[in-house]
Amino acid sequence: MLKESVEDALNEQINAELYSSYVYLSMAAYYEGEGLPGFASWMRSQSDEEHEHAMRLYEFVHDRDGRVTLSGIDSPPTEWSSPADAFETAYEHEVEITEMIDDLVALAREANDNATENMLQWFVAEQVEEEATAQAILDKLKHVGDDGPGLLMIDQELGQRGSEGADDEAEVGELGE
Repeated sequence: MLKESVEDALNEQINAELYSSYVYLSMAAYYEGEGLPGFASWMRSQSDEEHEHAMRLYEFVHDRDGRVTLSGIDSPPTEWSSPADAFETAYEHEVEITEMIDDLVALAREANDNATENMLQWFVAEQVEEEATAQAILDKLKHVGDDGPGLLMIDQELGQRGSEGADDEAEVGELGE
């Protein structure tokens, strides 16, 4: 059984993950409007992944005989000054989520809730990957600037995420090189 403070914090994280999904979906719409289908596809996949993170927490709360409480989701931003600006927002958002996960781990330790702390270790590792991936793409965008051909090459590369036969882990490595 979850302590009330842990359950409340997990519910807050569920809602934060759902907001993350919403932010990335908004970014997908932005990139579609900019004529960058690879970026849009990557962001739609990211939105789906964030929803899966929310559901992982949702199931855990239920498995621990807790109650999931959903709250309203704020409207995400809808406009960015450039493709790099949107990815800067994504990176900053992932840093914020990492801080929330770290706070959850600390709370679980304080509450002597080993099961929650153990479950959260998956999220700790996931956030390392999320930040590194966003940073790698952002670095590439900074290198190409407003260069059309460079931007289109990155767009094509990002469009490969989740393609048949492609491995997201391998793509992360390719994007980070």
